[in-house]
Amino acid sequence: MAGRKTTTYGFSSASKLLQGRIRQAAEGRGFAQTRVLTHWEEIAGADLAGIARPVEVSYSKGGFGGTLTLLTTGARAPMVEMRKEEIRARINAVYGYNAISRVRVTQTAAIGFAEGQVDFQYRKKDSAGAMPSPEVQARARAEAEQVGDADLRAALERLAANVISRTGRD
Repeated sequence: MAGRKTTTYGFSSASKLLQGRIRQAAEGRGFAQTRVLTHWEEIAGADLAGIARPVEVSYSKGGFGGTLTLLTTGARAPMVEMRKEEIRARINAVYGYNAISRVRVTQTAAIGFAEGQVDFQYRKKDSAGAMPSPEVQARARAEAEQVGDADLRAALERLAANVISRTGRD
């Protein structure tokens, strides 16, 4: 039986030679994914972070640049869709290279799906600065009454009221 005759003569295709390096680079860019997810409000801005949030960054097998998937509600999806190029440019500016080549917008219903009920704010705002009790305010005013500058005295009164109300002691 005659041996199989090869047509490559010991050469490999370029994709086989680069496959390991491309995989290694893609795994290295996994750090970029977590950065987009964890620093979304800083990257996109507060207005956009309030209406959309990143869900995942995926990379194709042979391609460069990933696809960012954003989650938003149905009513706000057209606004996010119009700003896709701005989002992509902001993310790529953070990384200094074309980390994201495509942005995909996913919509959910306001009710019915677990993801659709998620609040888009990362940190809850404090309850509009709950006022301390009148007794605490009087004690704070007494502590700061000797300060001559009115602005400084007001700031020290607020500070003293916060300290007294949190610690519960003199």
